[in-house]
Amino acid sequence: MKLKQPPRIKVLEALGAIADGRVKKMGDRYVVVSSEGDKKYTVVIEEGKVSSDDNGTKYRNYVGYPIIAALMMEGRLPFDQRISQALHGVPWRRLNEQMKDYSKVEEVVLSQVEKKGITREEVNGFVDAVMENVRKLRLNKVT
Repeated sequence: MKLKQPPRIKVLEALGAIADGRVKKMGDRYVVVSSEGDKKYTVVIEEGKVSSDDNGTKYRNYVGYPIIAALMMEGRLPFDQRISQALHGVPWRRLNEQMKDYSKVEEVVLSQVEKKGITREEVNGFVDAVMENVRKLRLNKVT
């Protein structure tokens, strides 16, 4: 089954997870810890197929942020250290649950990033590049 494109904010969540040191390679898989530290997601990447037990991948069939983070760590998706560091410490789950709207969460996060000297245009251009690369990878879900 081909995975769908993720919501754009998932690229930012992946960058935040990397900045927070929540993405670890463990043998042939990655373990990604949630922003609140209470959940661990396992990501396996094998020849154009991926699996992850995060909700977006498992239930909504899109490329979830743990997969994006793992592919960035492998160098298969673009990575930007400055933007990643600007996303350090974002309480993703709390924001998502409070606002219940990814576009509102993205607005809050972009405002925080701007305060750290990175323009929205720079962030949006980077997200566009990652989204295009995700599309080109044509990832299938391991079943």
